[in-house]
Amino acid sequence: MSYCDNNPSIIEWGSEEIIIPYRSPIDKRVHRYFPDFYIKYVNSNGKTLREIIEVKPKRQTLPPKEQKRKTKRYLNEIATYAVNQAKFKAAEEYCKDRKYGFRILTEEHLLPNKKK
Repeated sequence: MSYCDNNPSIIEWGSEEIIIPYRSPIDKRVHRYFPDFYIKYVNSNGKTLREIIEVKPKRQTLPPKEQKRKTKRYLNEIATYAVNQAKFKAAEEYCKDRKYGFRILTEEHLLPNKKK
């Protein structure tokens, strides 16, 4: 967050301030999604852009590997992935309507030199 405060290219930013409704594939009800960040910034070409950014562990952005045993952990991973996909789809539609960008960042983006 200090990065956003101290970066002269960032005009405004907020954390978990935007509410995006989405329908959960688990209970079929509408829920509220609060993306991690909203930023408005000037890019290197001088163009003002707005983006919504979600930060997630990479494993939550990929479908779980199919397992023979349907353990509670495995079923939770499937549910988490499905809900995240619904959130991301809703965010993409929200952003498209407003001409915002939508980006998902993982540890690969935030910690590129970290050994796996």
